[in-house]
Amino acid sequence: MLDLAPHLRPLLDADIPRFSTGEMKRRRDLVAAAMTEAGADHLVFCGYNRAGSAVQWLTHWPVTNEALGVFTPGLPDALFVQYVNHAPLARRFAEAAETVEWGGDASIRKVIEVLEKRGAKSGRVAVIGQMPFEQHGALVEKFGRIISLNRVYQRLRAVKSAEELDWLRIGAAMSDAGMAALRDAIKPGVTERQLGDAIERAYVPHGGTTNIHYIGTTSMHDSQIGVPRQHASNRKVQRGDVVVSEITALFLDHGGQVLRSFAVGEEPTPLYRELHAAADAALDAIFAVLKAGTTPAQVIAASNVIENAGFTIIDDLVHGYGGGYLRPILGSKSRPAGPVPEEPFQAGQTIVVQPNVVTPDRKAGVQTGQLIVITETGVESLQKFPRGFAKV
Repeated sequence: MLDLAPHLRPLLDADIPRFSTGEMKRRRDLVAAAMTEAGADHLVFCGYNRAGSAVQWLTHWPVTNEALGVFTPGLPDALFVQYVNHAPLARRFAEAAETVEWGGDASIRKVIEVLEKRGAKSGRVAVIGQMPFEQHGALVEKFGRIISLNRVYQRLRAVKSAEELDWLRIGAAMSDAGMAALRDAIKPGVTERQLGDAIERAYVPHGGTTNIHYIGTTSMHDSQIGVPRQHASNRKVQRGDVVVSEITALFLDHGGQVLRSFAVGEEPTPLYRELHAAADAALDAIFAVLKAGTTPAQVIAASNVIENAGFTIIDDLVHGYGGGYLRPILGSKSRPAGPVPEEPFQAGQTIVVQPNVVTPDRKAGVQTGQLIVITETGVESLQKFPRGFAKV
């Protein structure tokens, strides 16, 4: 069973989980206001190959192969999907849309037809989503310069409503279940691929899907990796190994994220104890300063305990999450992630804090961290899986 608050059970058990009418109106009002500010009358929102959160955010439909929608303030949406056999289910999900149908041999043509019927003018059409070159070119040919609202969309998704947090709590519980299954499956002779299978068995029966389960196994006595592998190998776990992992399971595109390390059959070696102690210290220091109004620079300064211990990082230290891999994306003093943004954190913002502390040669490293929500006075973890460097 997933570790869920009772009020979340009906949402998990629903045939098609939905946000409230009020929540959907809130989103559409935000998008309409952003369009007005940008000088757009119509919006094309899109997603491809199970990616593109704006489609689900506006219509409830989780993208499969391709989905292109037209949003015009005051009018119901038109949504076109690929393939033809995906259209019946899309109609059930996107029940508020006026049109939900197969896009034929080119969904962008259907989109252009709708825009023309709605009187779209040159320079007044916007896009959210990573649209392919050919589709963008077709829009430009008909409507001139296309306005990108992708940066604006990221800003709209940064702070979560109470309903969005509930959905993320379910994704977090599924991610925790995956991490618990990983812990319980680790034993000498098991391959990374088999560990991945065990992880998925923990949440797939509850309707969850996999975003990532990155797993890395290596000897603590002769370490060769600093971060989990994005593609599992057929390496077999051995006594004296460390297993590092990052897991995100999704509840209809709403995921948690939990990162942990496990020592196999032995206590962590002195090096790995030092690595994890620095990671824990960084996590504690960041949690201690984070609250509404904290600046990214303050978070990076709090992570200096990593460099003070003689280590660095590979992965991003902090990133926004929920509706995409969102800003701010922060590195540390020794491994920056570009210019440090000035905008302070806000209450209701969901971020992942994940100090992946590694040796300077990047051959040894640990994972720890989790998805949190920022409050006026501090942080609340959405993950419940215990912290620490566990021996299994």
